[in-house]
Amino acid sequence: MGGFFYFIFIIAGCGKMSSVPDGKKLVRSPSGLRMVPENGAFNSPFSLDEPQWVPDKECPSCMQCTKKFDFLTRKHHCRRCGRCFCDKCCSKKVTLPRMCFVDPVRQCGECSRVSQKEMEFYDKQLKVLMGGGTFIVTLGTSEKSETMMCRLSNNHRYLFLDGESHFEVELSRISSMQVLTEESTPEGGNCRASGMLLHYKPMGSQDPKQLRMEAAEDKKTASSWLAAMHKLCLYYICSLTGCQTAV
Repeated sequence: MGGFFYFIFIIAGCGKMSSVPDGKKLVRSPSGLRMVPENGAFNSPFSLDEPQWVPDKECPSCMQCTKKFDFLTRKHHCRRCGRCFCDKCCSKKVTLPRMCFVDPVRQCGECSRVSQKEMEFYDKQLKVLMGGGTFIVTLGTSEKSETMMCRLSNNHRYLFLDGESHFEVELSRISSMQVLTEESTPEGGNCRASGMLLHYKPMGSQDPKQLRMEAAEDKKTASSWLAAMHKLCLYYICSLTGCQTAV
């Protein structure tokens, strides 16, 4: 028996770009080397701007343990929050993909914990989504369906669907997402994601359209892809509302 598992609203934006170039450039900032898009308009929606560092004159002591800075106790700025700490309170170097740093960067204890939680999203969910899944896709109320590969674009802004035809859906144009479920065993009791229902507004149109995706033969891969899509939506809402905390 099929069913509805959860319903998620995405705050609709007003994107103006369609095809997405992948050109990137290496830039050096006070915090380290960053690999960023050549055109800032194509940043990942999950990216964070580098913070303004608290001026040295405004932090005579560690902002966590309050130890005063001197010749022996050096001052360090957290690359994520911009506050200043002593070496003991800001000793961890953690990967920070949301700011596009090439190498792990120094972060305070609180920020390093958030960044480490986010790594699961980048290492697992985003890789699953960009790897793609095969679905039976139906547009609107049409009775005609098409088997298509659905994947997330490299800059995390679009869903690409490829089969005999090709089209893309910009995440900022999605107004709602509904995940469909089915029982995973004949005996029932356990449900897994089996499909997805999207409502979105195509570029240049204010009329919403419906997109239905149902798992093809590889239901296990499709279920993993749909679960990752759920996580993506939570992060996307977080990015639009200015949240910087891992979901």
